[in-house]
Amino acid sequence: MWEEIYQKHYPELLRYAAGVCKNQTEAEDAAQEVFLKALQNADTFEDLGPSQKRAWLFRSLKNLMCDRYRRGQLENAYLEARKTEESYLEPGIQETENRLLLAALSPEDRALFHLRYEEGYNASELSEMFHIPTGTLRARLSRMRRLLKKMME
Repeated sequence: MWEEIYQKHYPELLRYAAGVCKNQTEAEDAAQEVFLKALQNADTFEDLGPSQKRAWLFRSLKNLMCDRYRRGQLENAYLEARKTEESYLEPGIQETENRLLLAALSPEDRALFHLRYEEGYNASELSEMFHIPTGTLRARLSRMRRLLKKMME
């Protein structure tokens, strides 16, 4: 069943994705990720009729591409803000210490920390952006704060 669905819908999903993102590699990744989501939701997906399955795949692809676009916009804004900040500020002792502390975090954790505590995004917004459950995100932020506090001592 899955092979038949894949062969039937993959080419049109790929064309749609390529038309939207204008990048063949990203389009292939997105189209394949939709099928992974379908497999993860197999119990729901298998109960759908043929036209509903097609609609589910296209809706999932559209949502996935919107999420990727939003995430890309946020990442670009963050990188641009960091470039601007770094070009205008001559780092003092405190800024240097802060950067050294934050360097101990992974790049994704640094981005989470920055967006939460410097940009003011709340946990729910970050949860949607990074596709992480809210509880998991809060636990990660808590671990980061404990680690940074321990390092400061």
